[in-house]
Amino acid sequence: MEAQPFTPKRSPLRRIGRNVYLMGLVSLFADVSGDLVYPIVPLFLTLTLGAPMVVVGLVEGIADGSSNVFKVISGWLSDHTRSRRPFINLGYGIAALSKLMLALAAHWGVVAVSRAADRMGKGIRGAPRDALISQSVDPDIRGAAFGLHRAMDTAGGLIGSLLAFFLVTMFTNNLRLAFAVAVFPAFLAFLLTFAVREAQPTEAQTQDPGKSKPSWRRLPRQYWLVVVVMMAFSLANSSDAFILLRFKNLGLGVGAVILTYVVFNAVYAALAYRMGALSDRVGRRRLILAAFALYAFTYLGLAVAPGSWAVWPLLAVYGAYLSIGEGVGQALIADCTPTALRATGMGLYQGAYGVGVLLASLAAGTLWDSFGPSTPFLLGSGLAALAFVLGTRYLPDSRAFVK
Repeated sequence: MEAQPFTPKRSPLRRIGRNVYLMGLVSLFADVSGDLVYPIVPLFLTLTLGAPMVVVGLVEGIADGSSNVFKVISGWLSDHTRSRRPFINLGYGIAALSKLMLALAAHWGVVAVSRAADRMGKGIRGAPRDALISQSVDPDIRGAAFGLHRAMDTAGGLIGSLLAFFLVTMFTNNLRLAFAVAVFPAFLAFLLTFAVREAQPTEAQTQDPGKSKPSWRRLPRQYWLVVVVMMAFSLANSSDAFILLRFKNLGLGVGAVILTYVVFNAVYAALAYRMGALSDRVGRRRLILAAFALYAFTYLGLAVAPGSWAVWPLLAVYGAYLSIGEGVGQALIADCTPTALRATGMGLYQGAYGVGVLLASLAAGTLWDSFGPSTPFLLGSGLAALAFVLGTRYLPDSRAFVK
């Protein structure tokens, strides 16, 4: 028998296509803008505008909740029209305009509208963008592609949070300055979306377009199992704004609170690609369960933390959770969703998850005001542990999914 020539396997980074790198760059600039303002918003609401904690929960809940309907609708429309780029363009454009509104806000209601518009833009672009990424690479490097996108996205978050730290430290009494600076990278991200290429239709869509029409009823059983487990976890996953406010409650100053955001973004960015690539080798299920456990540990630590020194080790653990949770979760949904229903499935998943985050954020604000700052973190830890138990029973192995 004739020996076959040895062909070295190319690195996933060399196989990932132009669209993924471009979308990573778009997300990098968008997150420079977003994470420049995000850690400042809860401080702006409470310190500058004098809003109570329940308003922080309401604003963040409205922000996340406003995107849920748009995630579902834009995902379905993207599959129905077989186009991704128009939704990506529109979503990033709306997010850029919301930064202008935030810079001019004089009442917490305007902040709520601005945050809602920002998240609406995220809702419109999210599912089509993720579907585009999944269609731009081979299935065996899908986790690496999503991990790379999350790493670039989070690198933008790291730059944005460093800018926030610098601006808050240098201009303590002018938090609005950060909002004004955030406008520029937001519009740069919007302009870059026009360089993204449209995803090619699948063979099934080309040969029989009637069968590729999007319908939730055609989503497989494995998809719904994943959605149910992730929805259970979302009820634990209140806004990160409460983590930042807990750090301040434990004794950190405003500048140090912003610095904590820098630290967990650094851990997230450093690990995101590695965790995505690892999920291609060992399967998504193990890593998702590990993410649930890390989250439960972090929230329990925040509930019982004796002082500000405990913040720093908890940040490292939370950053590790983030590096797994979002990128591997997106790859997991892509794995179990047929290509013709990819954006529909992702939009429905993201919408359902967002409803859970909305409920978790409203509950966290109410519990903080009524029973103290430890209570929402105890609840979050317990619910994450429950999601872990459900996941061990119902979360299927991603390698058995439809590719």
